[in-house]
Amino acid sequence: MSVVVGYLAGRVGPSALQLAVRVARTLNTSLTVATIVQKPWLPGSLTQPGYEQWADELAADSATEAQRYLRTVADGVEVSYRYHEHRSVSGGLIEVVEEVHAEMLVLGSFPNGRRARVLIGSTADWLLHSSPVPVAISPRQYDSHSARLTRLTCGYSAAPDSAGVVRRCSALARRYGLPFRVITFAVRGRTMYPPEVGLHAESSVLEAWAAQAQEMLEKLKTDGVVGKDVVLQVITGNGWQHALERTDWQDGELLALGTSPRGDIARVFLGSRSGKIIRHSPVPVLVLPG
Repeated sequence: MSVVVGYLAGRVGPSALQLAVRVARTLNTSLTVATIVQKPWLPGSLTQPGYEQWADELAADSATEAQRYLRTVADGVEVSYRYHEHRSVSGGLIEVVEEVHAEMLVLGSFPNGRRARVLIGSTADWLLHSSPVPVAISPRQYDSHSARLTRLTCGYSAAPDSAGVVRRCSALARRYGLPFRVITFAVRGRTMYPPEVGLHAESSVLEAWAAQAQEMLEKLKTDGVVGKDVVLQVITGNGWQHALERTDWQDGELLALGTSPRGDIARVFLGSRSGKIIRHSPVPVLVLPG
C-alpha cells in the first residue's frame, strides 16, 4: 500500500506534497511521487530529436524539486519517485495507483484560482470521475502545522439515500484513527425569492430547513449509522463560501464528500453542491469513488 501524489515541476507548487506527507504518515504507509510525461499521439514523433531528452529532464527536474520540498517535512515517511509515460496525465496516474496498490491519490490545486481556494484542471476533473481510489485535493497554499491528519469531517446532504456515504466516511475515520464529524450545509441561494418578498421570508425558510437537517443528522445516531460520540452540525451561510468560512475547522482536518455511481460511464458523479464545496473549501477535500 502507498499514497500516490501527482507532481510536475513548476505546475502546482508544494501544497499537494504537504498534504500527501500528512496522509501517508497518518496511514502509516509510504509515499510515491509520480511524474507523468505525456507521450505524443503520433507514434513517429517519439523518435523526433529532443523528445527523450526533454522527457528525462522534466522527470529529473520534478524529482529534484519534490525532494527539495519534502526534505524538511517528510521525516519518518518512506518516499519513492516514479517517472511514467502515458498519452494522458490522468491515465498515467491511474496506472501508477494500480501498480503500487495505492490507497489514495493526492492532487494539488492550480495556484491561480482567484477567489476559489481550489481550482481543478481537466486532469483532476477527469480523475474525480474515474479514479478507483479516493482522491484528495489540497487547497491553494495549503500548509498545516500538524504532522498528521487530525479529524475527518463528512459532508452530508441530509437526503435519505446519503446514509451510505456517512457509513463509508465513518469506516475511513476508524481506518485512519481519526475523530469523526458529520456536517450539513444550509445555504441561502442568490435567488431564493423575488426582492419584494423580503429577506425575512428567506431567513425563515433557511431556519426551517436547518432544523429539519438537524433532525436528519440526529437520526444517523438513532439508526446506528454513527456512534453516540460523533459530532453532528448544521452550518448555515449566505452562499457556499460564507458557509464554509463559518465552519469550525481544525488544523490538519480533511473534508470527505460522497459521490453517486453512474454505471460504466464514470465511477463518480459530482453534483453542483459538491463542486461548490470543493471550490471554496479551506481544508483539503477527499472525494470518494461511487
